[in-house]
Amino acid sequence: MLRPQRMKRVGLVLLKDDAPRAALLLADYGSFAPELTEVVPESLPELAGEGYRAAYREAKTRLDRILAHFAMPIPDESAEPLQAVAEPQLREVGAWLKETWTRCSKAEERMRKLREEHRRTEQLLQGLDRFRNIDIDLTRLHAKGTLLDMRIGTLPSANLQRFEEALRLAGYTAIPFFAAEGVAHLIIAGDSGQAGAIERVLQAANWHATDVPAEFHGKPAEVRADLTERMLGLDRQAAEEERQRRTEGARPEFQARLVAAAHTLRRAAPYVQLSGLMRGRGELVAVSGWVPDSGLRPLQQCLQGQLCGRFVLSARAPRDDEHMGVPSLVSHRRWLRPFAALVLNYGVPRYDEIDPTIPFAVSFVLMFGMMFGDLGQGAVIALAGVLFSRRLGDYGPLVVAVGASSSFFGLLYGSVFGYEGLIPAVWVSPLSDPMLMLRVALGWGIGFIVLATLLTIYNRLIEGRLRDALLDSHGVAGLVAYLGLLAGAWRLLTAGQLGAAIPGVVCAGLGAIFVDSWEKSAGSAFAERVLISLVEAYEAIMAYLSNTVSFLRLAAFSLNHVALSIAIFALGNMLHAAGYWVTVLLGNIFILVLEGGIVAIQAIRLEYYEGFSRFFSGDGRPFRPLALGSEPGIALQDR
Repeated sequence: MLRPQRMKRVGLVLLKDDAPRAALLLADYGSFAPELTEVVPESLPELAGEGYRAAYREAKTRLDRILAHFAMPIPDESAEPLQAVAEPQLREVGAWLKETWTRCSKAEERMRKLREEHRRTEQLLQGLDRFRNIDIDLTRLHAKGTLLDMRIGTLPSANLQRFEEALRLAGYTAIPFFAAEGVAHLIIAGDSGQAGAIERVLQAANWHATDVPAEFHGKPAEVRADLTERMLGLDRQAAEEERQRRTEGARPEFQARLVAAAHTLRRAAPYVQLSGLMRGRGELVAVSGWVPDSGLRPLQQCLQGQLCGRFVLSARAPRDDEHMGVPSLVSHRRWLRPFAALVLNYGVPRYDEIDPTIPFAVSFVLMFGMMFGDLGQGAVIALAGVLFSRRLGDYGPLVVAVGASSSFFGLLYGSVFGYEGLIPAVWVSPLSDPMLMLRVALGWGIGFIVLATLLTIYNRLIEGRLRDALLDSHGVAGLVAYLGLLAGAWRLLTAGQLGAAIPGVVCAGLGAIFVDSWEKSAGSAFAERVLISLVEAYEAIMAYLSNTVSFLRLAAFSLNHVALSIAIFALGNMLHAAGYWVTVLLGNIFILVLEGGIVAIQAIRLEYYEGFSRFFSGDGRPFRPLALGSEPGIALQDR
């Protein structure tokens, strides 16, 4: 439970005709993570299932588009027997989906044109608003007359007066009909023979010609009536298209065939995923993958029962040189799933690496309770975890656990909804002895860091990194120096002297770190190597000390929790009876929501940066088993 499951590398050789059936069995088995076969390409030069994959991709794309067109949900998993899908059957389904999508695409194209026409008509109606103050036939603004030169355009309102005066000199008349945002819209008319003479006037006035849409025929009121009628017609056509879409999508025979097609593709998906990793020659194909050690025998029995011995299954343990590539499959009980999810937010444990989920769960819950210790508020959190378990999903047990921890520490502190005197403290009230709380927080931090360093040493020994396990700053050398410093600090506080052995222990640890850094910087100049090694040793000590001091926040937040409650009661005491209880109620809600969230973040921060960063690489490879119908994800098995 503290380490990923043991894995076996398996190789499967079988007949090409049995490959779709075998893929379906492996997907239903649910614990086979496929990889490229180890067989050299020269032995098996052919790639299997290229035509099958192409047919599947086309059919799946069309199915997704059809489901989106009819706004239909993805069909539920079928209880029908797991029957392999042959390529002719897949192509038959693909042909029906292609025919169906052709009809759907035509309907979507009609709807697209209706939407565009609707949008265009709306824009015309908006543009028509500019002409609401004039009562002329807009058709006259389209064409150029032989005797009368009529134009429509805009210019800055500030230029309008001088523009009108200049037009009158040229024999033209200006008719302003709309103004907005400092821009005047107007019609100018005059003798066509003077058209060339006013070009300079138009240019000087910053005139911009406006095109009148070709749809504007008649007076503005008449045009508006026509456009409104067009809008209503477009709405009727769109409603009819929508009615036809719903009618076709609701037909039982159509739905049944669409569901059957979805289930066919779901059964075809495993072979599509697997065939991309297969290689073959003639009638034989081969594929490799990873299987949990405990699942090897059930897998063999499953294949034997369905393929009747027409396969060869080989298995071996991971080699030392491929441990980084072995997928990690961690088995957790259901109540650990929310903690495992938080661990996966940081990273996936490597194969053979310690899985930090259980240490994380225990330490996170205890740290939250220490920082947010209150019997009543913790009970509220736990109760919320129970009442809203369905909405919280997998995180329900986490909420209940931190609430129970908060209540437990509240009992130790003698705190109930911020009241310190209702029940006697089983241990101590934080504000009554702040120094004790600080010492406890430091002790917790020391224990946490020592445990994290021991886990680091263990992980490196498992990985075969003996030198790093012994000499690195996060290895035995760093731990010895850290414990020596702690022992020295203790001796100074209690006895007033260091003693003879402690400086030697600290120097031995730092010397080992110095030597390790010296060797790793080989090839650099002498002075540079000395500097690097000294800085490495200094940084190691400062990191240990700063990480230890970080845990003082456990005491700080426990004290802050009490201080915030005192502030709320002080504010309530300034009010009358009803105001007092309203203040206490709202204050407790404020503490639960705001401080509770901050404390949770701080606990996660301590876990990630003071714990995980030491011993947990987080760069493991997730176990992704072959699955039915969809891309598989990280496997978190329940027990």
